[in-house]
Amino acid sequence: VIGHQDIYTYGYLDEQFHQLEELQDESSPNFVEEVVVLFLKDSPRLLSNIEQTIGKYPQDFYRLDSLVHQLKGSGSSIGAVRMKNECSVFKAHCNDRNLEGCRRSLQKMKREHATLKQKLESYFQLLRQVGPREHAVNSRN
Repeated sequence: VIGHQDIYTYGYLDEQFHQLEELQDESSPNFVEEVVVLFLKDSPRLLSNIEQTIGKYPQDFYRLDSLVHQLKGSGSSIGAVRMKNECSVFKAHCNDRNLEGCRRSLQKMKREHATLKQKLESYFQLLRQVGPREHAVNSRN
């Protein structure tokens, strides 16, 4: 199980995730988890669309760039720094019209997404076990 500090220390998330946590309060105690769940529901669709678009001929680098831009924005909204960085690499490959680079980058994005999903699920499971009051105290330390 990954702890709160670990998701930052190991570079999975950045300050944006912490800012989401700051927005969470008694009126919306599950705010962060709800935002993350939206990301985790939407991002597989984007990854699938990217994969399908890569497989089409002729390659539509403009569409690929647009899809990856959406994924990058979605990942950035929760602070998914590794996803965001790999999306930037993918976009650079699109600009270079480098299909093989796009394919390699897509595989990395899929791995990063799977890892991030597992880490976040473990993190929220731990939060549910600890409880919101204890989390509020620990996140300030």
